Amino acid sequence: MRVTDLLRGKGHEVTTMSPGATLHTAARVLSEGRIGAVVVSNDGRTIDGILSERDIVRLVANEGPAALELPVRSAMTERVRTCRGTDSVEDLMREMTEHRIRHLPVVDDDGNLTGIVSIGDVVKHRVESLEDERRLLTDYIQTGR
Repeated sequence: MRVTDLLRGKGHEVTTMSPGATLHTAARVLSEGRIGAVVVSNDGRTIDGILSERDIVRLVANEGPAALELPVRSAMTERVRTCRGTDSVEDLMREMTEHRIRHLPVVDDDGNLTGIVSIGDVVKHRVESLEDERRLLTDYIQTGR
């Protein structure tokens, strides 16, 4: 299975924020959207960074509650790992595990943002695959075919 297959099921919607928005606003967007990260972008297509819940927690732990008034750019990760629609889900699992990341923005050949894949999307796919395999094996054992 490829990233495009995951996006076909979950959609291409990506929540983005400007680098100048406050961390308080970002925290509210994450909470209301029930999501773990936002892509930081001025235009919704190019990626300036990514901001996760963990990034906000780290900064608040170090700076205190006043950190929530700082701009998103102060806590975002600037070097963003991305994937392409043609990448396999197995490649995503490897990348996410190896680099301990939970979100990978999806880009096209021109580097434009086309979606985002979370570790939850990957795990959901894997569980569905295992369930399909179990069902096939059970049918084979029961019917002999």
